[in-house]
Amino acid sequence: MIDDTAPYPEHSLAERLQFQKRHGIIGRSVEMRELVDTVIQVAPSDITVLITGESGTGKEVIAHAIHAASRRAERKFIAVNCGAIPEGILESELFGHEKGSFTGAGDMRKGYFEIADGGTIFLDEIGDTPIQTQVKLLRVLENGDFMRVGSSEQRRTNVRVITATNKDLEQEVQARRFRQDLYYRLRSVNIRIPPLRARRADIPLLVEAFLAEARVKDPTNTLLLTDDAMAALMRHSWPGNIRELRNMIESLAVLEHGRVVDESAIRRYVQGPATVEDDRPLPMLTGRTPEQAEREVIFRALWEIRSGIDDVKNLIERLATRTPASLPPAMDTGRQEEPLVDDLSLEEIMKGAILGVLQRFDGNRRLAAKSLQISERTLYRKLQEYGL
Repeated sequence: MIDDTAPYPEHSLAERLQFQKRHGIIGRSVEMRELVDTVIQVAPSDITVLITGESGTGKEVIAHAIHAASRRAERKFIAVNCGAIPEGILESELFGHEKGSFTGAGDMRKGYFEIADGGTIFLDEIGDTPIQTQVKLLRVLENGDFMRVGSSEQRRTNVRVITATNKDLEQEVQARRFRQDLYYRLRSVNIRIPPLRARRADIPLLVEAFLAEARVKDPTNTLLLTDDAMAALMRHSWPGNIRELRNMIESLAVLEHGRVVDESAIRRYVQGPATVEDDRPLPMLTGRTPEQAEREVIFRALWEIRSGIDDVKNLIERLATRTPASLPPAMDTGRQEEPLVDDLSLEEIMKGAILGVLQRFDGNRRLAAKSLQISERTLYRKLQEYGL
């Protein structure tokens, strides 16, 4: 396995810029220089690549670049979003199925691994793949063998596999949601794409590229950004990364057609109400310096922790005021008489209350959280804590 912590040799500036221009990779920051050097190094081989990074950072662009610079460039590139395909049909989509193998399988169908034979398959959101499918992915990665759903015939394919995820797969492995052997097999090379806030120096280049795209679509568009407008863009945290920036520039091109856009106009597009599960007011991350943004991220985390503690505290106080008869049947500890609240630990009270409410609402977590007067986030955390 290649050591993905070791630096790859730097390429000349001309070579790097030519590669970036050819494959649509925008950026001249130190972070992007190191990333492009890695891509140039691994592209000619057939080694499996895992691309990690937040949503919207451009993982598929990097996957396309690796394929286009490889020996398989003339063959097919198949992109599959594993998180967008329902669990029940993902295996059929990847490996194909035989006629009549399941309800609705009226004809034989080749899967993506068979269609991509000789080329490259890009498995996006690999962290959302069910465990059962992970077993079959490991087999096809190790020796190229697979079977269509409903078939006992072993088939072979010769594909290069590139995967991507915005999840921390090490944590997924520890939580037993992702197979450890598959994780090690996928990360022969791990290319980490930094979030846009970590390479702010690339923002002006990206803005100019997106404005150029807008002018191609509408040559009459003479949209211009002032220096203070660009400074505002540089200060924004960009939680949606490059995708968010592109969408905002496209909106500006349409709604501010032909105008000179200053900082006040930018603020109308980058600011908005916070959106969280329990609708609690959280600090804005827009129009701030990097230092202020970092402090606000910390404040956001502390706020959520405090909110969770308040939820649990309020629930315990409400339970303590209830009569013994109001406790759910799940609280039975084996005694002949019904247990009193004072006889039970706080954990037993919480666990019993949650079990009882979940039973009452047939496992509906949203309704259970509403009945307990806590957020769904807090309920989910307590379910994990108690192993429910």
